[in-house]
Amino acid sequence: MADIAEAQTLKPFKDELFAYPGILSAEKGDVYRVVDYREMRDINERDAVPERRVRPQYTSTDVRNVQKDLALKLDTGTLRHVAVGKMEGAAIIVLYLHGQGGSRKQGVDDFTFGGNFNRLKNLMAGNGGLYLSPDFTDFGDKGAGQVAALINYYAERSPGAKIFIACGSMGGALCWKLADRPDTGNRIDGLLLLGSLWDESFFASPAFKRRVPVFFGQGSKDPVFPVENQEAFFRSILARSKAYPTRFVRFETGTHGTPIRMTDWRETLNWMLSRTR
Repeated sequence: MADIAEAQTLKPFKDELFAYPGILSAEKGDVYRVVDYREMRDINERDAVPERRVRPQYTSTDVRNVQKDLALKLDTGTLRHVAVGKMEGAAIIVLYLHGQGGSRKQGVDDFTFGGNFNRLKNLMAGNGGLYLSPDFTDFGDKGAGQVAALINYYAERSPGAKIFIACGSMGGALCWKLADRPDTGNRIDGLLLLGSLWDESFFASPAFKRRVPVFFGQGSKDPVFPVENQEAFFRSILARSKAYPTRFVRFETGTHGTPIRMTDWRETLNWMLSRTR
């Protein structure tokens, strides 16, 4: 149980490199923040090969020693997924659900997105946690059922774990479906929407009724999911409950993939851990 207690605050990993580069404005309690994002600095100076390979100081590939590419047999077929960290008795479980055209490999790529996935892997491995990056069939009910089965499988092996689901782009459709399901909606402890979409059905979900923390990261120039729409949905959560545990980070001038590159995983997960019971 010591690991579970310690996991309520994740230990640092390269915090100085992954901290937000500057806060342009913030609302009380950091509920809504506008972060200074600049492509020249945050991509071209950070990456040795822009958008393909981050500079070495941003990563530690030793974490690959606790990384496995696995296949879980389900009634609906075999679910391929990558697991990093403790397969049993984990203190915290984080899943990343990719967007259109992605795969389980996106969420464990050490060098793309400025090394941010490598940081998440190291945060889980260094804090008695488990990180999962699965494939799935689609962004509908079948895909949600597959991810739910994966969550249930590992949750049974780590009954004390807090469970957080991060969804990139179209993967957000699965975040909202999982929030709405009786099994996962009553089990998960937080949602992270990264350059993603909104869904009014959330307000009738078990997750909303349990006041599960929700984080939004969005680029101000996202051409796929307009920032204004996601901000309006975020505001509608607070309109229903002023004290609802939700946060919004707007990356000024950022585009569709910016939140995956720039979101501070440790700060966000520590906030969520502080709001879970």
